[in-house]
Amino acid sequence: MRPRTPHPRRLNGRLATAVVTGLLALAMATPASSDSVAAPDAERTREYEVTGPRTPTERTAVAATGASVDAVRHGSVVVTADARQAERIRRMGYALRVLPGPPDRRDGRAPVPFDFPPADAKYHNYKEAMAEVDADVAAHPSIMSKQVIGRSYEGRDIVAVKITNGAKKPPGRTAAKPEVLFTAHQHAREHLTVEMALYLIKEFGSTYGKDARVTKMVDERVIWVVPDVNPDGGEYDIATGSYRSWRKNRQPNAGSTARGTDLNRNWNYKWGCCGGSSGSTGSETYRGTGPESAPEVKVVADFVRSRIVGGKQRITAAIDFHTYSELVLWPFGWTYDDTAPGMTRDERDAFAAVGKSMAASNGYTPEQSSDLYITDGTIDDWLWGDQKIFGYTFEMYPSSGNGGFYPPDEVIDRETARNRDAVLQLLENADCMYRSIGKEAQYCA
Repeated sequence: MRPRTPHPRRLNGRLATAVVTGLLALAMATPASSDSVAAPDAERTREYEVTGPRTPTERTAVAATGASVDAVRHGSVVVTADARQAERIRRMGYALRVLPGPPDRRDGRAPVPFDFPPADAKYHNYKEAMAEVDADVAAHPSIMSKQVIGRSYEGRDIVAVKITNGAKKPPGRTAAKPEVLFTAHQHAREHLTVEMALYLIKEFGSTYGKDARVTKMVDERVIWVVPDVNPDGGEYDIATGSYRSWRKNRQPNAGSTARGTDLNRNWNYKWGCCGGSSGSTGSETYRGTGPESAPEVKVVADFVRSRIVGGKQRITAAIDFHTYSELVLWPFGWTYDDTAPGMTRDERDAFAAVGKSMAASNGYTPEQSSDLYITDGTIDDWLWGDQKIFGYTFEMYPSSGNGGFYPPDEVIDRETARNRDAVLQLLENADCMYRSIGKEAQYCA
C-alpha cells in the first residue's frame, strides 16, 4: 500500500465530500454481489492490478466496490476482488490484470494440514506460536506473564503477554508506568505479523539486563503483546497445507454463505461512516453487523478498556502490525483532513513527528492513513478517537511484490529485527508523545 508519487494537496471538506460522493456513486452503479451466491472461500476471489487510480479519492472509489486494496503502486493499485467487484472496477474505466495466486511452496513435498508449506516451515502456526509464547514466559518469569484475554469465534485462546520488571506483582505496583500495546494478525494471510510479535517477546526477554535501552524500557514501561488477534482465520488460511489468501475471521454471516468479518473494519469508532468498508457479507472488507460484532475485536477492545485505571487509560501508545507495503501509518483513516473533530493540530503533529522518526529507522514510508484511501472502523482510529491512545499501523515487508502477503521464511529474521529500533522509539516516547514537538511542558508536566 505504498504510493510512489507525491501526495496531492488535501482537499477542503466540501470539495473532498463532493469528489468522494461522485466517485462512490460511480463505483456503486452496478448491483452488488448477491449474498446467495457470495463465495465463502478465497478460491472465488483473485488478485488484480488495477491501472489508473492515482489519488486517494480514486482509490477510495475502487475500495467501495467491496474489493480490498492490498497495495498502492505508481498509477495503479493491487486489489483482491471477486468477479462482480472486478467488473464494477472495469466499468469505472480502469484496466485490470490478473495476478498470480499465492505461491506454491510445497518444495516437492506433501503438505501437512494446518501447517505452512514445507519451504516456509520457519513460520509458526497457532499451536507453535502459543508454545513459543509459553516457553518465553517460562524462561523469564520475573519480567513476563501471560493471560488469556478471551477467545476467538472457534474457541481459540487470544492471549496477551505482559512484559515489565515485576510482571507478576499486584496491579497497583505497576499502575503508574505508561503502558504500550503491540497487536498482530488482524488479517489472516498476514502471517509475518505473528513472527513480529514473537520476535518482540523473545527480544525483550533475551536482552533484558544486557541491552541498556531494552532494560530501561522493561523497567519503566508495561509492555503488552497480543501475538494473534485472528487465530481462526490464520489457521484456515493454511488448513490445506497451502495458502488460501484468506483475510477475514471465520464467523458465519446470517442469511449468507459468505463467512467472515474484516476485523480491521469492525472497531467502534466511525464504524461504517464514510465509504471505507463494505456492508456486503461477501466483501473482503465486510464490516460486520455492528461495531465489535466480531468476537476477536470485542476481546481486544475489552482488554484495552480494562486498562483504564482510576479513570485514566494507562495505555498511551500502540502499534498494530500488518503486511504489506512498508508503511508507518497514523489516524485518521475516515477523513482526508489532517485534523478533524477529535484531533487537534498538536496531536496530529505529535503523531507525525514520532511516526516519521520511526519510519526513518526502519526505512518505511510515513503518512496519514487516509493518504492511501478512506477506511472506517479501524483499530487506529478507535484507539485514538475512543481511547486517546497514540495508535500506529506498521505495514511490513515487502514494499510491493516479492511475495506479497507470503514472503519466504528466509526474510523473517531480517524483517522483524528491522523494526527493533522503531519499537524502542515508541516505548521511549510513550511517557510523553508531545516531547517530539517540543511541548512536553505544556502537555506532560
